[in-house]
Amino acid sequence: MLSSAALKAQARAFGFDAIGVADARDAWPNATWLDEFLSNNHQGEMSWMAQQQSSPVSGGGAERSEVEGRVNARSHPTALWSEAKSAILIGQSYAPADNSLALLNEKGGGLVSAYAARRDYHDVIKGKLKQLAQWLARETGQEVKVFVDTAPLMEKPLAQRAGLGWQGKHTNLVSREHGSWLFLGAILTAAELEPDAAEQDHCGSCHACLDICPTNAFPAPYQLDARKCLAYLTIESKSQIPREYREALGNRVFGCDDCLAICPWNKFAEQAREQRIALRDDLRLAPLEQLAALDDTQFRTRFAGTPVKRTGRDRFVRNVACAIGNSGKSELAPAAERLLDDSSPLVRGMAVWALRRLLDAEAFDRLKSSRAAEESEPDVRGEWDA
Repeated sequence: MLSSAALKAQARAFGFDAIGVADARDAWPNATWLDEFLSNNHQGEMSWMAQQQSSPVSGGGAERSEVEGRVNARSHPTALWSEAKSAILIGQSYAPADNSLALLNEKGGGLVSAYAARRDYHDVIKGKLKQLAQWLARETGQEVKVFVDTAPLMEKPLAQRAGLGWQGKHTNLVSREHGSWLFLGAILTAAELEPDAAEQDHCGSCHACLDICPTNAFPAPYQLDARKCLAYLTIESKSQIPREYREALGNRVFGCDDCLAICPWNKFAEQAREQRIALRDDLRLAPLEQLAALDDTQFRTRFAGTPVKRTGRDRFVRNVACAIGNSGKSELAPAAERLLDDSSPLVRGMAVWALRRLLDAEAFDRLKSSRAAEESEPDVRGEWDA
């Protein structure tokens, strides 16, 4: 059997900050949690989570039986790959040097989540993880499969089983060494490896992450209703941001770090060392007026190679328009007014909302008289009449 020390030394040599091993065959209760999450529709528009319920799964090159194929691939690692015996979990710190909560006070700037204001971690981590997996396959002679948030594998509970940390009350992984700032990746292997001891929950009586959430997105500790989460609303949702959550958005234009940033365990986290995913100041907090002026080509160029690009220009500028409305800066009204001619109804509708907040009632009514009648999209007209 490959020694745990040799595996961990190799992972450290590739620059990973944390590594642990779990038995991929152990029983776990996470399928029940997933069923509850989906039955409550807490996934919102992320329909792909429910669709995995009936996806057929292949393993080892052979088609699984019809019965096995109906198993939710997320319910257990062996439901994804029946030959898996061990799961290797790695963590890469992305602890920012700045203060995510303090940046919320910069009302004239659009705040991008710490995980996204940098090169896409999937690219960097998967490249290194493939190298580690190739080494593992040579050492053990067994097949391996690599995952970096791109398959129906529940990495966080596996990471807890592997001793990297525990799922905190905000549902994200918390590490005693790295706080709430860890990117995760996984290798499933048919090799028998010595498992590490699972990490225990160290949240105790703390509920800071629940209290700070601006939209009360946690119905209970360890439960998340994504439909209320600002990260979901700014990144995943293709619809207009519900009115009841717009003011809470503040200056966030992509994601929300509040529940992560407030975690007391972050005091032990050192600034991330992997330079290929270093935080970029030019992406972290840029002037809202500048972001509102981005066309599709400019958006793609600015955010090339980052997680922001996947959301697309229209949803991103929708978020920017909301942040402009929250800024309290009347000098940004012209930027919002220019968005009334945008091709996207999401952007136009949010621009109306922003202008209602930035202009006095008389100025807004004059603008409405001159522009509302031209609008053909019912949802945007509804914003004028709200």
